[in-house]
Amino acid sequence: MQRAIRIHAKDNVAVALTALKKGETFTFGQDQVTLAEDIEQGHKFALSDIDANENIIKYGTKIGHATVKIEKGHHVHTENVKTNLGDVLSYTYHPETFEQPKAEGRTFKGFVRRNGEVGIRNEIWIIPTVGCVNNIVQHLEKEAQPLVHGSIDRIVSYTHPYGCSQMEGDQENTRTILADLIHHPNAGGVLVLGLGCENSNIDVLKPYLKDYDPQRIRFVVAQNEEDEVAACMVQLRQLADIVSKDVRTECPASMLKVGLKCGGSDGLSGITANPVVGRFSDKLVADGGTTILAEVPEMFGAETQLMDRAKDEATFDKTVSLINDFKAYFQSYHMPIYDNPSPGNKAGGITTLEDKSNGCVQKSGSAEVADVLKYGERLHTKGLNLLSTPGNDLVAATGEAAAGCQMVLFTTGRGTPFATAVPTVKISTNTPLAEKKANWIDLNAGKALEDDKSIETVSEDLYDLVIRIASGELCKAERNGFHDIAIFKQGVTL
Repeated sequence: MQRAIRIHAKDNVAVALTALKKGETFTFGQDQVTLAEDIEQGHKFALSDIDANENIIKYGTKIGHATVKIEKGHHVHTENVKTNLGDVLSYTYHPETFEQPKAEGRTFKGFVRRNGEVGIRNEIWIIPTVGCVNNIVQHLEKEAQPLVHGSIDRIVSYTHPYGCSQMEGDQENTRTILADLIHHPNAGGVLVLGLGCENSNIDVLKPYLKDYDPQRIRFVVAQNEEDEVAACMVQLRQLADIVSKDVRTECPASMLKVGLKCGGSDGLSGITANPVVGRFSDKLVADGGTTILAEVPEMFGAETQLMDRAKDEATFDKTVSLINDFKAYFQSYHMPIYDNPSPGNKAGGITTLEDKSNGCVQKSGSAEVADVLKYGERLHTKGLNLLSTPGNDLVAATGEAAAGCQMVLFTTGRGTPFATAVPTVKISTNTPLAEKKANWIDLNAGKALEDDKSIETVSEDLYDLVIRIASGELCKAERNGFHDIAIFKQGVTL
């Protein structure tokens, strides 16, 4: 097994693929380096002397600069490196294209809905309009479990704290996201429970739904019922009778919409799991499918890679706005743009936001950027899309689900149990994590470091897994019963 890697020929640092000991010697091309200290897995060490203020190069690009002189063979991390990131920037379009894989013509078995969309699950969702009725929908989820039969996969509730005491954009976000979820193809039926006096009450929410199937989407207003639980159970029984008769049919992979997400990243994320997901994304796009890259703050420092892959000038302009608008959002709260990575990221070897971002965007592969979506906007263009969300795991993954993704691929180097409203597939960056948290991890991308594996072969394994899960196989988070949503909040709470 390879023990250390220089990712790009221009790099002046290498990354430890496993824990390394002081005194070990490595050769990269014409350069030889002997470690001056122990280096943890995922962490960087200098391949030559790096002067103070000299840029640190990883992935062939700048990820920060040295704050002091760093001698050859020494640890390169937060104690001696600082970000180069600054304020809102101007950009120029330099279009690039890459050779894409050939279509494989994959298929899966899904549930074709009335509007032509395809679900990979046949669930009944219970959605509250306001946080005041969260306890009721949780009670209903338990009460309704005996109704699971036929082709119904599960009955679940999705709580949130919003729907009232919000202003302008936040209230709009809540209504838009709830409407998106109510229309989600993974839900064969939906019960919407309102309180009655909230700002986002059912009468207000219905126009956001536009055309909907009243047989599949039902509404109850708690304040209008003597016994709201009994009234809801009537609706759930009727939904269960309908949804239980749905059947899976053969569908082309072009109907798949997959979210790309990372969390609890480490120094191997941009070397194993994220490139594996990127290669998968290219394969799915070649088959006519759709992927979404979210987490705008984790594009900072790597954004030009995405901009130069925009399909045209208009998409380039939308990508520039995506980046600069999010920077302006940070600045409006007087927050530093570069206040990232997290303590867990740093412990795993990620030093600066540029370091994290250049690993993060590996999930997008090399396909052209087909479209850029606002938060809450639903997918309407096949291919690779960018979506405006924060980096927060729950908020970003919920945004991808609300946009129409039937599944989210989630890479992690530190591990996390969470899942959003759609199957959330965990992909580890390293083998120790996969072995330790086998109850969380669905695929070990750390195998890409083993002698008989490669990014290409592990990406094929991932595509196989995606097809199986799309056809009904449960991912680990589903087996554990995990499901959650989080809506983006930006403003004042009344």
